[in-house]
Amino acid sequence: MKKVVRRTAGAAAAAALTVTVIAGCSDDNSNDDSTASDASMSMSQSEDAGGASESESADSDAADKAEVTAADGSKVTLTGAIAKKYTSATEKQKSDLGKVKTGDDAAGKSDNGVVFQQFEGGVITAKSDDAPAYITWGKIRDAWNVKRDDSGKPDEDGKGGSTGPLGVATSDETDEGSMKVSTFENGKITFDPAKDKVEVTVDGKVVPTE
Repeated sequence: MKKVVRRTAGAAAAAALTVTVIAGCSDDNSNDDSTASDASMSMSQSEDAGGASESESADSDAADKAEVTAADGSKVTLTGAIAKKYTSATEKQKSDLGKVKTGDDAAGKSDNGVVFQQFEGGVITAKSDDAPAYITWGKIRDAWNVKRDDSGKPDEDGKGGSTGPLGVATSDETDEGSMKVSTFENGKITFDPAKDKVEVTVDGKVVPTE
């Protein structure tokens, strides 16, 4: 009877030892796999973040500069607010603007700090290097460029464009019903394509167009 008990106890101890060893191996492998998986995930996320950062940086650089072709075939590099506006413009707006102009008076900064770039059909202007830029074109631009006195009446001794009584552009051309409208610091200019009529408003008063 005693021999049987001893043999049974010995077998039970051996079984317990086997279970302990197996369980220990299982825990170690599980931890190693988890650590490797976590490291792999961390590296993958790091690589994805790096790629996204490079892409965002490239987009930002592209927005700050834009190369366009002038009518004579030369290349013109737009920068700053002008470039951002041009690159974000619709295809129709770019078509309305036409080819970029070149020459001493085609681009730069006015005495009042307004930055500008002239095109064959219009102009892009911004109140300053850091301000939003807007597109003014066609007959609305023509009326804006008319020299006017302080009240807005046409006057050869007056000023036109951003230095005139209307001031700097504050919007692109928008549609209001059948009318085309551009706003400025001190007024607005509307164009009715059906009637081929332009109306200029300065400080709330309609003034002669030209």
